[in-house]
Amino acid sequence: MLAPNLSGFSASLGGASRGVVKHCIFPFSCYITAMALVCVEDFEKKAVGQLEKNALDYYRSGAGEQFTLGLNREAFRRLRLRPRCLRDVSRLDISTKIFGEQMQWPLGIAPTAMQKMAHPDGEVGNARAAGKAGSIFILSTLSTTSLEDLAAGAPDTIKWFQLYIYKDRTITEKLVRRAEKANFKALVLTIDAPIFGHRRADVRNNFSLPSHLSLANFQGVKATGVGNAAMGASGINEYVSSQFDPTITWKDIAWLKGITHLPIVVKGVLTAEDAVLAQEFGCAGLIVSNHGARQIDTVPASIEALPEIVKAVGDNLVVMLDGGIMQGNDIFKALALGAKTVFVGRPAVWGLAYNGQKGVEEMLSVLRKDFETTMALIGCQNLGDITSAMVVHESQYAKL
Repeated sequence: MLAPNLSGFSASLGGASRGVVKHCIFPFSCYITAMALVCVEDFEKKAVGQLEKNALDYYRSGAGEQFTLGLNREAFRRLRLRPRCLRDVSRLDISTKIFGEQMQWPLGIAPTAMQKMAHPDGEVGNARAAGKAGSIFILSTLSTTSLEDLAAGAPDTIKWFQLYIYKDRTITEKLVRRAEKANFKALVLTIDAPIFGHRRADVRNNFSLPSHLSLANFQGVKATGVGNAAMGASGINEYVSSQFDPTITWKDIAWLKGITHLPIVVKGVLTAEDAVLAQEFGCAGLIVSNHGARQIDTVPASIEALPEIVKAVGDNLVVMLDGGIMQGNDIFKALALGAKTVFVGRPAVWGLAYNGQKGVEEMLSVLRKDFETTMALIGCQNLGDITSAMVVHESQYAKL
């Protein structure tokens, strides 16, 4: 069906910025009016118009020249789907289990710091939306909502806690104890951040956490230190350099396992070698991730790194992925290449900035419907029907 001619409507609203906007990925697939948000990019456009520059640039920027930031999306576009036809897809079941916890579909919300910069609903609103969608929510150590408040505000959501190891190990140990007490189900140790990457926008903006907010899991300077950036510096980078332990090695996984009963997931793996080490040191799972392209530029896109990691440890660890997920066929491609579930970070923030908890609920609903459409049109009734043969690199097709 042809897209409707909306040029007159757009003009009547004063142009594209107030009416029709450009397409998402495919021509005519993502026209919107003031009433309809139909893809993740629509939520991003809304968020861009509502967030102040300090917060917007923090959320959307990548490291260096931001090559990998673009690659996270481009790499998905280089993968081709191979649909199978004449299959009964009248009843879809896209549910799955991770560490024994039932998920309604294979998508969760990745840890993102300081979410109350996006909307007062913050992490609680995001987590409630995840719970309503039957998804996992991962709380960042650097959150503007405490572990305890998140647990009280979203009691029915599957919650994991993202962890950094501080120079003062007693701080980390206390965080672990609090996560256990608050009924979090797993620890997600970020392993790609001995320091934070060079994010030029944050330096230009002299990024700092707004004065009315704090890192709610802490007190004193550990709660407010991100708000005291020196001129020509990023407050978050200064905080990380002063607080995080850059000496940690794989041996510290053993230390962490010794102080918790929770399964440990390492986040930030991009090579088969590190995946094998994660297995050897007793991790329960890993997240293939380049930290949203925010650490070091020109590393591979997460989806590019996924196959070698699945080949190395896929039968022994729960392999998951974040980075670049924007539509349903992205989720499908990651699952076909061996991920058990995927996570989104920025899309949830865009929904939150747009309309708080309700905005995240709406974004997740749009993304889920898109994934269900992909499942049906590829010929898969459930996740077990997805095979690696259904996704190939574009190079396998002749150049015309």
